[in-house]
Amino acid sequence: MDFKKLGFPLAIIVAVIIMLLPLDGLNMAGQMSIALLAFAIIMWVSEAVHLAVTSLIILFIQPILGITSFPDAVIGFANPILFLMIGGFIIAEGIRKSGLVERLTYFMLDKAGTTSTRGLFVSVFSTGILSAWIENVVAFALVIPIIREIINLMGCKEADKGKSNFAKAMILGASFASLAGGLATEIGTAPNLIAAAYTHIPFAEWMLFGVPLTVIMLIAIWKYLGWLFPSEVKEIIGGKETINKKISILGRITKAEKVALAILLFTIVLWITASTTGLDSSSIALIGASLFFVFKILDWDDAQKNIDWGLILFFGGALSLGNALLNTGAAEWLINDLLNLLGPDPSVILIVAILMLIGILITQVMSNVALAAILVPLSVTLAQSQSLPIGTYAVPVAIACSLSFMLPMADPTVAMAYGTGFVKIKEIFKAGAPLILLGVILAIILIFTIGQPAISA
Repeated sequence: MDFKKLGFPLAIIVAVIIMLLPLDGLNMAGQMSIALLAFAIIMWVSEAVHLAVTSLIILFIQPILGITSFPDAVIGFANPILFLMIGGFIIAEGIRKSGLVERLTYFMLDKAGTTSTRGLFVSVFSTGILSAWIENVVAFALVIPIIREIINLMGCKEADKGKSNFAKAMILGASFASLAGGLATEIGTAPNLIAAAYTHIPFAEWMLFGVPLTVIMLIAIWKYLGWLFPSEVKEIIGGKETINKKISILGRITKAEKVALAILLFTIVLWITASTTGLDSSSIALIGASLFFVFKILDWDDAQKNIDWGLILFFGGALSLGNALLNTGAAEWLINDLLNLLGPDPSVILIVAILMLIGILITQVMSNVALAAILVPLSVTLAQSQSLPIGTYAVPVAIACSLSFMLPMADPTVAMAYGTGFVKIKEIFKAGAPLILLGVILAIILIFTIGQPAISA
């Protein structure tokens, strides 16, 4: 069966069925939103048309279905996360063009080793460590040029056509690691910050369970992707000799590299101190991006060539759909309806598992920030109604909102990984689903053992 050809008619049939179903307690706009959600998921997964085209359909169909007006439908394109993506792309191109990426790549390979396994290690752990302290989108964008350089050094053939297992493991390893790395600290992801704001868990106490969770997840990502996508290459062509020769040719650090490094460090400092300065992460990304133009490392042609505008359009449409689910009450209806199925006296662990499952499923098609803004307060209220510590449900839910490993629309980093052409949607799903399950199990175990004092505070 050609799922790509069946995608469009199947999406319409499923959407129409949902439109005709009697859904008690949900208004018509909410029901239409859920139908549009089903349509979009099938279209995106089947790739019946380009992902950006489905996003365009989402925009013009909302006023037709009575979900919202067109001006409100396109509000997703004003979301700061899109400007964070654009800024991240430009910063990544700036450090690439300056030559800094090449120097960093050879330095890391010189220290870590030249085999494909060590290359994947560099991809996963460098991204994960960065993501614990800065936005995961930016952390991932910064390592994409390094990944491309390592893939070229390995001699991978037709990686951008999805024909290199090593390239698949490298790009997904960095994407997934950027999400897993953010779990380590309260500032690692926006859902963590929302949960911390409600629960008042001290920074260090979050790290008691966050750091072990991140470390185990990073090791699992490294090992699992290496097994799932067995590398067709074993080592950098020429091995250690190639690395030494390249380092020798590069010579001393150039002025452009020094400027790029200074801009990068300045931008990272701004991200880390954002809570003190009051600057928004997206604003900081644009500050850093602008500095590469001011200091003549980039010109606008460089930016135009290296920003995937189709990817931006696709993600804006996904955010628009998320806003529709939120504003029509469809998201809350889905959550409450599922919780009611648990019966009058469910166990705490069962509720945690269900809430995490809801978070994981909805975050595949909705901004995890918007979702956390709905689920975390609901989780706090639910815990208080049961006389439980307020962090009992809120912390696991916040973590679940960051387990966005399954689909490109789930998170900008996964969308960016898909945009490289290295990996297909079905391969993202195949790689991500088991890691999500592992993340849920680990989170529940760690939170309710070593993290218990933190959430009970």
